[in-house]
Amino acid sequence: MSIRRPCQAGSFYSGKTSSLKKEIEECFLNELGPEKIPKPSHNALTSVVGLVAPHAGYMYSGSIATHSYFALAMDGTPDCAIIIGPNHTGLGSGVSIMDKGIWVTPLGEISIDANIANQICKNYDLIDIDEKAHQYEHSIEVQIPFLQYLYGKKLQFVPICMMMQDLETSVELGKAIARSIYNKNIIVIASSDMTHYESGQLASGKDKKAINAILKFDETELFKIVESERISMCGYGPIISAITCSKKLGASKAELLSYKTSGDVTGDHSSVVGYASIIFKR
Repeated sequence: MSIRRPCQAGSFYSGKTSSLKKEIEECFLNELGPEKIPKPSHNALTSVVGLVAPHAGYMYSGSIATHSYFALAMDGTPDCAIIIGPNHTGLGSGVSIMDKGIWVTPLGEISIDANIANQICKNYDLIDIDEKAHQYEHSIEVQIPFLQYLYGKKLQFVPICMMMQDLETSVELGKAIARSIYNKNIIVIASSDMTHYESGQLASGKDKKAINAILKFDETELFKIVESERISMCGYGPIISAITCSKKLGASKAELLSYKTSGDVTGDHSSVVGYASIIFKR
């Protein structure tokens, strides 16, 4: 069985079980977070279909990410989470999935839902079963401890890593995921940060335009804005896939829960990274 060990434990988030639990709780309780720890509903998901969460180190974006996870927990307990993240390493195929195995974090093991992964592969010819893309990639890994904290071992997941983020690839991936999980109790998570390393004022202005397109559920407009404004958000492809999938699954509303930049954490607004938490609801 394939076992994927954490590559960011002790870096993006704490490498020890007790300190990681405390770190996640502090993210929830932080003034930039929801300021309370959720008690997940044990029911199946009722309205939340998809979400967007950032993937920087927890000290920078963790509190913003907890807004999406708080909303998810309040809505219910999914059976599986499909996590779509951008490829930062350049390793592996253009669109890469792992179809079996276990990922390990300091909070324990989480298994890949082989049935769902294989169904996605059947529905989308462009996706490759490829572990290389996932070996050192952080965008998916940093989401998992939040899910483990909320749901323990109840949850399975499917990791999808995108190096190709053109509009057609992203939309078709979203359609394939929707076909694969229709009428199933599954959440789709797009992992993305927003603008990178511009002033707080410029980053916020660019990110507002991208967020407005997301809130309108307009994949084409989002892609055009990212290109025309040269927005350096790293996971626009995963977000487009999540929008497409969520609409196919009946979502009709997108809600911005939080937008901040690293400058709101560090106090340095001269060069920031933007972070947004967004949910897609029926």
